[in-house]
Amino acid sequence: MRPGLLPAPVRAESATTLRARIVGVGTAVPPLSYTQQEVLDVFGITDPKARGVFLNSAIERRHLVLPPMGADGRPVSEPQGDLLDKHRTHAVESGIRALEACLKRAGASLSDLRHLCCVTSTGFLTPGLSALIMRELGIDRHCSRADIVGMGCNAGLNALNLVSGWAVANPGDLGVVLCSEACSAAYAMDTTMRTAVVNSLFGDGAAAVAVVADDNAPGASPGRPGGEGPRILRFASCIIPEAVDAMRYDWDRDLDRFSFYLHPQIPYVVGAHAETVVDRLLAGTGLLRGDIGHWLVHSGGKKVIDAIVVNLGLSRHDVRHTTGVLRDYGNVSSGSFLFSYERLLNERVTTRGDYGVLMTMGPGSTLETALVQW
Repeated sequence: MRPGLLPAPVRAESATTLRARIVGVGTAVPPLSYTQQEVLDVFGITDPKARGVFLNSAIERRHLVLPPMGADGRPVSEPQGDLLDKHRTHAVESGIRALEACLKRAGASLSDLRHLCCVTSTGFLTPGLSALIMRELGIDRHCSRADIVGMGCNAGLNALNLVSGWAVANPGDLGVVLCSEACSAAYAMDTTMRTAVVNSLFGDGAAAVAVVADDNAPGASPGRPGGEGPRILRFASCIIPEAVDAMRYDWDRDLDRFSFYLHPQIPYVVGAHAETVVDRLLAGTGLLRGDIGHWLVHSGGKKVIDAIVVNLGLSRHDVRHTTGVLRDYGNVSSGSFLFSYERLLNERVTTRGDYGVLMTMGPGSTLETALVQW
């Protein structure tokens, strides 16, 4: 689309208009969780600046799969091959539990599944997670699948965009986006602040969301899976090419493994572009930001959330689930916004006609948004 060209407005819909609708969500985490202090103790981190990063992160606990302890009582250094094995094991295991929880909430079973799109950025597998999970669960071999690998924390919404389109092209069929991140399989250990920032932030977890394109009636359609869920109205994206290297996962030659890098200014860069992408999302709809009743923002970190709040003029109540997920799980990468969506559903505060905005951000640097309506 040419710069400055606005998306088409959301128009009044006929009874036959098909929209993808969210009909289920589920999450899962590894069994063990750790406070920030416990992580500092396990790794023997004593540098005051590094400790400050951990303890001032607005994170209380994270679910992690930490390295085994050696004879000296310190964590064993894991070579890249072992980290890839860890990713395979725990991304599949958590992914299966999130998928099963999602289908249960949707009132569906594995036999209803017609498309599975798996998202991950914390390891590289061929065949991908979709094939491994389908084999493990015995999913019908004719179920179509896709894997989105390496897009980062924004990728959950990229996948939802694609699967929503698939759902509209296959009315009544059930598609699922599954984000499964084993962030502790992407850790590097050294004494740099680069490593401290990353290791203080990310947690392990998986989240799945189910979509069906139906007649847009509220609630479940007869004979189809899913309870009452919002229709997905549109998406809007914004990439910041000048900040393409500000968030990345690349090979660290000194440590001989992959590692994350986050530029210190990235929260402010992302925040400065939040208005641009949200205004584009709402353009032509007749909606103002104040008309949005529910904001589900990626739990990217305390500074990222603060920057979004300031630039969009949101309240702390608006981002209560975003900050709550950060507090209880850390940044679980591509699935973070679905953890927030699950909490919103559990509150039972949405009413018919409410609008919501989903927002993720990640490498590129990129912001992704979606407008939904209950």
